[in-house]
Amino acid sequence: MLGTPYKKGKKVSHNIVVLTGSPRKNGNSFAMTDAFIKACEGKGYTVSRFNTAFMDIKGCMACDSCYSQGTACIYDDDFNEIATAIEDADAVVFTCPVYWFGMPATLKAALDKFYAFSAGKKIEALKHKKTALMTCWEEDGDDVGDGVKFTYRKSIKFMGWDSVGEVAISGVDLPGDIHKTDGIAQSINLADKI
Repeated sequence: MLGTPYKKGKKVSHNIVVLTGSPRKNGNSFAMTDAFIKACEGKGYTVSRFNTAFMDIKGCMACDSCYSQGTACIYDDDFNEIATAIEDADAVVFTCPVYWFGMPATLKAALDKFYAFSAGKKIEALKHKKTALMTCWEEDGDDVGDGVKFTYRKSIKFMGWDSVGEVAISGVDLPGDIHKTDGIAQSINLADKI
């Protein structure tokens, strides 16, 4: 799997965090993610990949104790590693299939915990990061991905981030279906914009 483990304090020229939401390692959104990461690494960028479907990320407890004990969340789960990586990142990329007209639960749980950046008064320091979205779904029709796009767009607007693009591919279900579309090419092209 492409991407490298995040190393705190490692300064690089271009640091990208990728958050995935799919539990299918041979799925279509993983194929788009792999193509994007390979293109970024080919440019010499450092990419830290977090596959949220395989991480321990609990939902936000709305306790308003964010950053009160040195970490983003006082409930010690894997989001704290993600938060630290995001603080150091130049760009944050979200990639997922559409699940029931929205983001998969584990990616949404991580995104819900972005609240810590606001409650912990980190928003100002995190502004102007680049960001992008890659998503796909089984059904035909562009509107099926509207829930994912809406959540992405509102979240990055709140964070003050600058979107460089969205790849949204419909009609892909079985592993490999993405190769029947231009989804891989679009994902590679995002590396030029990030």
